[in-house]
Amino acid sequence: MTLVETIQVLSPVLQGSSSSSLSTSTIIALTGFFALLCACIVIGHLLEENLWANESITALLLGLCSGLVVLLVTKFENSRILVFSEDLFFLYLLPPIIFNAGFQVKKKQFFKNFATIFLFGVFGTMISFCIISLGAYFLFKRVGVTNLNIHDYLAIGAILSATDSVCTLQVLSQDETPLLYSIVFGEGVVNDATSIVLFNAVQTLNFSDIDILTALKLLGTFLYLFFTSTALGIAAGLVSAFIIKALYFGRHSTDREVALMMLMAYLSYMLAELFNLSGILTIFFCGIVMSHYTWHNVTESSRITTKHAFATISFIAETFIFLYVGMDALDIDKWKESKASAGTFLAVSSTLLALVLVGRAAFVFPIANITNLMRKRENTKIEFRQQFIIWWAGLMRGAVTIALSYNRFASSDNTSTQDSALMITCTIIVVLFSTVVFGSITKPLIGAVLLRHAKPTISDATDIPSLEDLNILFLESGDPSEQINSPPTRKNSLRLLITNPTYTVHYWWRKFDDKCMRPVFGGRGFVPFVPSSPSGARDETS
Repeated sequence: MTLVETIQVLSPVLQGSSSSSLSTSTIIALTGFFALLCACIVIGHLLEENLWANESITALLLGLCSGLVVLLVTKFENSRILVFSEDLFFLYLLPPIIFNAGFQVKKKQFFKNFATIFLFGVFGTMISFCIISLGAYFLFKRVGVTNLNIHDYLAIGAILSATDSVCTLQVLSQDETPLLYSIVFGEGVVNDATSIVLFNAVQTLNFSDIDILTALKLLGTFLYLFFTSTALGIAAGLVSAFIIKALYFGRHSTDREVALMMLMAYLSYMLAELFNLSGILTIFFCGIVMSHYTWHNVTESSRITTKHAFATISFIAETFIFLYVGMDALDIDKWKESKASAGTFLAVSSTLLALVLVGRAAFVFPIANITNLMRKRENTKIEFRQQFIIWWAGLMRGAVTIALSYNRFASSDNTSTQDSALMITCTIIVVLFSTVVFGSITKPLIGAVLLRHAKPTISDATDIPSLEDLNILFLESGDPSEQINSPPTRKNSLRLLITNPTYTVHYWWRKFDDKCMRPVFGGRGFVPFVPSSPSGARDETS
């Protein structure tokens, strides 16, 4: 019984149903699941200083153990409690995680590396998609998988191109490795959106009539979804900022401020899904805009509340996902349906894992070196050690991969039931292996490869040698030094844009933001003065 089914079971109980068995099963299911969540938090706290473990791995292993207990109790007859639900994942668990990541991300680092993030997330994903699809097409027949069609191979490429941005949040530190965090996590968000777009595109692609025009339409569709989804997220964030600034809910109720921020963020995600856009991109950029404008318009108590509320909901959702995936990995029905030997499972899973390794290496190192050619300063270039960590940290696959796999193969009419079940189970094996092995090794690897060989340091705030270059902040992160707003050197604007595009774009954005955006939508320094609000008083006097 899934959680969705559990909730459905609750409805007749709440309406006065006299069936005590349904009520008892519901209580047992919810009690067990919440007990496991509590256990994950406690064990995660005890292992907080451990380099080899984190909450995601803990939750995954606890989920596996719990699933095994359920199978033993039911004598391997009933595994309904282990069924994976796409709706539960995409509609309820993923949005708060992505929103909080956008809300908490260090905007300076993110936008400084936006070109690299875009190249990794879009072109890198397409390269990985092509390599995995072609590799599966040529290699699967050698290991006995012969009933897949061309749509299935392309779907496999899209499914396994999706990195696990959720696990990245736990294995990379935004404070210790800000560059890697911004690139790998930012790439993960764009990558998930690209993978989903590719997956949906190949599902409906007609290979009997494919030409260069079809490829251009596919590219146009992706660019449309990318920019439209981003614009929707920005618009939702600006609307929330304007409403709170204009009405200033904090004068009457902190609860209304917090509730409006949460509901507007979730509404942006649901609107994106309603219009068949990328909800992941929409809610991510909504979080960035809210942290830049809306968060500064609320009272001091609301700022503290929202910061911790978003982080708490995100943390619970992350733990829930890995616990859920761990339990679902022992879906006995899928293992029985595949009717494959242990050797076939090992061969297919190893092939998929090898293709993931090769597919990621094929774009990380070339793209990183291309971006290095465009970076003038040595301290801003991505060293080989950092490239290796970027490659390694992006190897983890997670719930997005499993959800897409179920979407394609759980109800596929053109693929044999055995091969469909085999692909789902092998995908789960890849997810478990990559999360546990790659996830547990990432932190020690960063310590050994990067931190021990770190240059005497150039911090995130001081990595630019001149005061002039402090203007490259696209969005401020709260550092007083960012208030320095000296004009660029007297050069032709076009020449300056060509020679130093990042600095020029950020400089003109800051001027536009201060003159046009923040007076309308609020933000730091533009908070309405209310005597009872410490933050309002501070900002007014400053």
